[in-house]
Amino acid sequence: MNDWATCDRSIEWRDIPQEPPVKIQIVIGGKAYEVEVEVEGGEDSLGVPGHLPPGAATIQSARVPTAPRPHSPSGVDADEARVCRSPVAGIVVRVCVQPGEQLGLDDLLVVLEAMKMETSVTAPIAGTVKSVKVMPGEAVKRDQILVEFE
Repeated sequence: MNDWATCDRSIEWRDIPQEPPVKIQIVIGGKAYEVEVEVEGGEDSLGVPGHLPPGAATIQSARVPTAPRPHSPSGVDADEARVCRSPVAGIVVRVCVQPGEQLGLDDLLVVLEAMKMETSVTAPIAGTVKSVKVMPGEAVKRDQILVEFE
């Protein structure tokens, strides 16, 4: 006997409204990605700028920490302030600047790889790039000059 034929119940389908996904931009390794995030409870419970619940803590800076700058050797001359040196021995993954480019303090210059970890090297000063001393794929030593500034 077929149970379906004797069933007198009906099923009612209702559409449950869902919140649209929230689009956010994240930066990983200097590359920006736009992602969609579905948030339980809607956008009001999401802790991103523009979507903070009342009384929530503020979002900290989006700046990613970089490797500490090496100490300058003794006998530093005025030209030492116009160079950026490698904080680690490693391989150049990316060069993000070119001669003549205007930079601000902490702008990304070079990405190095050492022990399977990437290190972002940022500008120690604001200024203009005079020359880039390395190329992608090149091995560098600690304290080697990567970029010179005018």
